[in-house]
Amino acid sequence: MRGEPSCPKCGGRVRAPGLFADSWQCDVHGVVHPLQPVLPPSVEALDVVVHRARVPVWMPWPLPVGWLFTGAAFAGDDRSGGRATAVACTGPGPLGGMGELMLVAEELGVGLGARYAGIEGLDPGPYMDVDKPAEAKVLAAGRPTPLWHVPGAPDDRAVFAGEARGLWLWAVVWPEQSGLLMYDDLVLTDLRDAGAESDLLPCGALSPRILEP
Repeated sequence: MRGEPSCPKCGGRVRAPGLFADSWQCDVHGVVHPLQPVLPPSVEALDVVVHRARVPVWMPWPLPVGWLFTGAAFAGDDRSGGRATAVACTGPGPLGGMGELMLVAEELGVGLGARYAGIEGLDPGPYMDVDKPAEAKVLAAGRPTPLWHVPGAPDDRAVFAGEARGLWLWAVVWPEQSGLLMYDDLVLTDLRDAGAESDLLPCGALSPRILEP
């Protein structure tokens, strides 16, 4: 596990603010919100992400039967706060075997969701045909939230994206057939609003997906 911040868009090394720049810099992508080291799944680690986040920390709640929380990360620093969050969950897939779900909330242009989705660019907007009916819908913080399928991702995953609380919401599911999970009216809670309920969250082993998309 890497113990230093990295670029949320490519995973490369970043330079901290210094004498000649007041922001984090990636040699490829310029100014970025640094992706902090991934935190192994625990209630305490999740609290770190929740308390630093300036964007939602989405979690299926209650978790589907047999599913576990398996990792969290955020992009940002002590000054800017978390401008993107990622939460991983793992459990039985709808068609058998194990499935994994990554939920990413982020501001425009951060690029973390696109990295986990495995697509070019920073945001899902250019890929989404919002003139067509949404392929999936979740209940995010009590509001019906349409999600559109995002084409162009690797064959091993299904990607959906939409807007919740004025920010991008990505749902990336492995393997691709486990994308059926997104058609089951999944209920998402912003853990910043969850209070003591999150103390009951069942935790599993750290997902390798959140370490390296």
